[in-house]
Amino acid sequence: MTQARFRVGNLELLILSDGSYYLDAGAVFGVVPRERWEPFAGPIDSHHRLALGTNSVALRSQGKAILIETGVGEKSMRRDATPLVEGNLISALEAEFASPEDIDVVINSHLHGDHCGWNTRYIEGKLVPTFPNADYLIQRPEWEAATHPNERTRATYLAENLTPIAESGRLRLLDGETKVTDEVTIVPTPGHSEGHASVVITSGGEMAIYLGDMASQAVQLERTAWVPAFDIMPQMSMEAKRRLVEQAIQENALMICVHLPFPGAGHVTRTADGYRKWVPA
Repeated sequence: MTQARFRVGNLELLILSDGSYYLDAGAVFGVVPRERWEPFAGPIDSHHRLALGTNSVALRSQGKAILIETGVGEKSMRRDATPLVEGNLISALEAEFASPEDIDVVINSHLHGDHCGWNTRYIEGKLVPTFPNADYLIQRPEWEAATHPNERTRATYLAENLTPIAESGRLRLLDGETKVTDEVTIVPTPGHSEGHASVVITSGGEMAIYLGDMASQAVQLERTAWVPAFDIMPQMSMEAKRRLVEQAIQENALMICVHLPFPGAGHVTRTADGYRKWVPA
């Protein structure tokens, strides 16, 4: 199954999968020793890698068809992905929600290759925006980092996912917290990257939070200090995660995690001892 539906107030959230891809398990858990993280990890393959999900969200809010995150796509990142039949964002989107031409807004939490791969695609040999009528909403610091990568980031900030968007005139750079509609707000959550953002969705007194890359594994929501090696600002990542998770607990918010096994949705609660606990939806 590559789609799941959840209600938040008057809104229906459609979670779609673009399949899975693999990352080094040790890097996913950063400086945490293997003997501590291994009991919480999923299956590890013969190359010591974990399979990570790519969960996107589509919804309609106040007349706008919105897509949050665009997966690994069909270009460079696909070489590390599992077979296409496991999940394909575009075919699932067309079958369950809307055609790419009917999407009004695309939100990227950040621009690493596994989060914006379907921003663009090849049509008749030409690289073009996959969603030609959509505004692509990206935090300005993230765009600057992505278009001026350094030795550490150039392997994941791929020009093929970015340049056609700017050339099309559909790029919209954001400076901080931004309301897309009265129900959908993009909030900066720096740490994984300087310009990383999450999406808060509210309707009818209920809340959902699309986390982006604030956590790759559920245990990282429970344990603030467990951050991936990929976070370039780990202290800021910890602070942003603590703040957003506390808000989610207080509001009983549905949390949607990009890289958890599909659909990656659940809640964080507190145990009788006061510890945070992830509960899948």
